[in-house]
Parts: sequence; structure tokens; C-alpha cells
Amino acid sequence: MAVLHAWRAARVTPLGELHAPPRMTAVLVRLAVQVVLVASLWHGLYSHTGTTAGLSEGQAVTYAVLAVLASRLRELDQYAGRDTVLQHMHFGTIVYWYLRPLPPQRYHALRAIGEQLYGFAWALGGYLVCLAAGVLDPPRSAAVAGVFTLSLLLGQWVLYYVMLMLDQLCFWTVRNTAAMLILIFAQNLLSGVYAPLWFFPDWFITLSGFLPFQATLSVPLSIYIGRIPLSDAVPQLAIQAFWVVALTLFTRFLWRRAARRVISQGG
Repeated sequence: MAVLHAWRAARVTPLGELHAPPRMTAVLVRLAVQVVLVASLWHGLYSHTGTTAGLSEGQAVTYAVLAVLASRLRELDQYAGRDTVLQHMHFGTIVYWYLRPLPPQRYHALRAIGEQLYGFAWALGGYLVCLAAGVLDPPRSAAVAGVFTLSLLLGQWVLYYVMLMLDQLCFWTVRNTAAMLILIFAQNLLSGVYAPLWFFPDWFITLSGFLPFQATLSVPLSIYIGRIPLSDAVPQLAIQAFWVVALTLFTRFLWRRAARRVISQGG
């Protein structure tokens, strides 16, 4: 029975996507356009130079394309399933999360796992197509691929807790739309989605090092392209693990505090 509950929770958002073929077509087109535009941009930037900020053209293009593909791991339309914390808080149905057989924190985690697996299928498919087309470079060795995979897993774990904290904010603010927009921008900027962090000033890089965003994407992609050699990967993995533990403890504390604020009517 527990496995059945877990399966039903994990497939909530993916089912909303799979039952809307036009939405899947739009995702495919948007992802393809993003990859083409990003690859063209970085090829153009490196057309008259060999190495910039310690990156070759192949490394820069590979980093940028992987950043686009990695965005698919969490970029799903959760509103279609009408099961976001924000929607439940607005309509006063969040109380049902506390009446189900699964605790709310476990239900939230299981649903996120389903979303991650669905997004991973998109990202992996895009990666294999780009690799076969020569758009990006393969990992330099099997060891690099293994460490990159581990780092990417830790990074997505950190990202889950960051997004979870934003959901938990709804228990105190009811609506978090503005906070969501700010956090998404900060996440993309400080994690290196828009551009590798090495292109930014030293003070900006130092500041981002004190925040969890860099651990979500910049670290695994830097390992993949060789910017972070394997000899320096262990300290980076330790930092990612630290953020996982710290955010786990903090979000558990917030779940306990949030349960005291549950109301049966919205507003």
C-alpha cells in the first residue's frame, strides 16, 4: 500500500504533462530553439578568440548547452495539476495534505522525485541528441562522468530544498509569486545558468560561494568540462553535501512550524 501511495504521488505532475500533447510539443520546440540559440551565441563570442576566462570554445559551448538541458530537470508546469502549495493555500485545501495517509513532507518529496525523473528523461534525450550532433563535448573520462553524475545528483538535491523553502514560505505569506520570481532569477544568476561564474567579478564569485545556488549547477557543470579537475572535486562535493544536510535540517524545522499554521479556509 505504501508503494502504491508513493507511485500515485510521484506521477502527479508528469501525468499532467503526458495528457497534454500540445504542451509537450511546445516544450520540445522551446528546448530545441534554446539549444540552437545558446550554441550559436557562444560560438559567435569565441569566433575571434581562443580562450576566455580560462575556457576554450568547446568548453564554453558545452557548459551553456548543458545548463539549458539541466533546466528541464525542474522546469515543469505544476499549476496544471492544481497541486502546488500556493494554490492549496489560496483555496484553503492545504489541510487535506495533513489528512492523507502520507505526511505532507513525504508527499512533497515523492512528487518532486516524479518530476525529477520526468525532467531527467527530457534532459537525457536532449543530451544524447546534442552529443551525437557534435553540439557538445563528451566527458573526458569515465571517472569524470561518474563524479559529474554524483555532483549533479547532489546539486539537484540542494535545488529541491531551495524550492521547498519557497513553498514553505506560503504558510506565512499565503502568496509567494513575487518571491518565486526573485528566487528563480537569483538561482539562475548565481548558479551560472545565464553565464559561467568565471566571467563575473571576483566579489560576485566570493558572494555566491556563501550561498547554496552555486552548488546546484555551477559545480557539476564545471566538473564536466574540466574547469574543476578531479583532484579538486572532493572539497566541492563536500560543500554540496553540507548544503544538503543543512537545508534538510532547516526545512524539517519549517515543516513543524508550518503545521501549526494550517487553516481550513483560504486567505
